[in-house]
Amino acid sequence: MKRIVVALGGASGMVYGVRLLSWLLKNGHPVDLLVSETGTEVFELEVGPQPEGESGWRKFLGGGKGRLKVHPVDNFNSPLASGSSVRDAMVIAPCSMGLIGRIAGGVSSNLIERCADVMLKERRPLALVFRESPLNLIHIENLGRLNRAGAIVMPAAPGFYFRPESVEELVDGMVGRVLKEIGIENKLEKEWPGK
Repeated sequence: MKRIVVALGGASGMVYGVRLLSWLLKNGHPVDLLVSETGTEVFELEVGPQPEGESGWRKFLGGGKGRLKVHPVDNFNSPLASGSSVRDAMVIAPCSMGLIGRIAGGVSSNLIERCADVMLKERRPLALVFRESPLNLIHIENLGRLNRAGAIVMPAAPGFYFRPESVEELVDGMVGRVLKEIGIENKLEKEWPGK
C-alpha cells in the first residue's frame, strides 16, 4: 500500500478530493489529510459541515481499511514538513490558482505548501488538480513552472468518451486518472476501447 498525502485546497471541485480520500481508505492506503482554511469554507459550501477530527472524517468517508491522519495546516512540526518523512505521493484536489502560485513561487506559509515543496525537492509525485477556467497568463506560467519542476498538472476535465450516465461516473473517471498518475492502479477510469 502507498502512503498518500491528500490536501483539500480552497477551490471548487471538492467532490474530487472527497472521492479520492474515500477510495484510498477503502482500498487500504494510509492517508495524511490536510485542509486549507479556504478549503474548509468551500467544503461547507459544496458538501456540508466539515467533519471534526480523524474519527469524524473516517465516519464521513465510510471507514475503510486504510489509516487516516489529519494534520492541522499551521503545524510546521508535522512530519510532513520534512523530507526525512517518506510519503509516496501528494495530491491537492481541488487546488486553487492561489495555492498553485504560492507553490510555484516556493512559498511555504502553511503545511500544504511546505509539503508540496518537500514532494518537489524529494522528486516524489505531486498531482495538482485544478478547476479554474479560463486561465490567464499568470496561471499558465505558474502551471508550466510547476510542470518543469516535476509536478503533475491535472485540470479537472473528465472524459466523456465512455458515455457517463451520472456525475459520480465523471468524478470517478477523473479520480481514476489521478490515481494512475501517482502510480496506483484502479478501475475507476475506463480504458478507451478504440474504434
